[in-house]
Amino acid sequence: MRNRREFLKTSGTFALGSLVLPGMAKSFFAMPPAGVQLFTLFSTFDQDVPGSLQKIAAIGYKNIESAFSMKGGFYGMKPKEFAAAVKNSGMAWQSHHVLGTPFKMPPNAKPMTGADGKPMTIPPMKNLKDNMQELIDGVAEAGIPYLVCANISLADADEVKSSTEILAKTGEACKKAGLTFCYHNHTHEFEKVGDLVPLDYMLSQVSPDLLKSELDLGWATVAGMDPVALFKKYPGRFPLWHVKDIDKATKKPVEIGAGYVDFKPIFAASETAGMKYYFVEQDGAPKPIENLTTSFANLKNMLA
Repeated sequence: MRNRREFLKTSGTFALGSLVLPGMAKSFFAMPPAGVQLFTLFSTFDQDVPGSLQKIAAIGYKNIESAFSMKGGFYGMKPKEFAAAVKNSGMAWQSHHVLGTPFKMPPNAKPMTGADGKPMTIPPMKNLKDNMQELIDGVAEAGIPYLVCANISLADADEVKSSTEILAKTGEACKKAGLTFCYHNHTHEFEKVGDLVPLDYMLSQVSPDLLKSELDLGWATVAGMDPVALFKKYPGRFPLWHVKDIDKATKKPVEIGAGYVDFKPIFAASETAGMKYYFVEQDGAPKPIENLTTSFANLKNMLA
């Protein structure tokens, strides 16, 4: 039999829960802790992987999503080595980004620069078209639940279709390996390519059990999309999010709270989306740790 203290504690929790509006219940009681997409620290992370992880954890982030490393592999480590480094920092490694097709610099794009301000020489990058099983095996060995295609070639309608076939094959292989496969958007996935809207085509042509979406809230907003409307159109299809704010004038990523993305209604619809994890990302962050600290504090206040 429960004692009086246990009864009051349980009853109080139930009473408090009953006062919360249904749409906000997840925000108060079941919202996962904030994570970081490590591309935010692209210019500095490789220089001190354990130290960088400790700094991220000290801010209060609990989950990480990895991406391309100039050192190759998982920031110069084997899958289980990097998994151990993340665990030692007190965080959990939930997801990893890979390319769908061979990397091409966008037309007129400026070369990426390192912490010293000098242009980086980008080493060869593996991709799902050419290295699918190798990439899946690495993520499976790491013991993390999600593999994400960061982008894929979508230059014309034929390429949209062939790229979707790559995603379908990858989804099948991920399912066999016990992984959930997602596709991450920028803006062009919402722009018509011939008669096709790439993200709609992908999600309609590939079974939900083989392909889900990691919705980048910032780039979706820039593309003129309403994330909540997307959640309603494809319920349960968005287990991962990139929480990214955008400056309205420049259309460049900024700290959470410094841009024009309206996060409150998006998070209120997290259950419809099927969201499991979200990762703060600021592409090209000028002072990554400072920027992530500000974003964490602002996001915490928004969700309070």
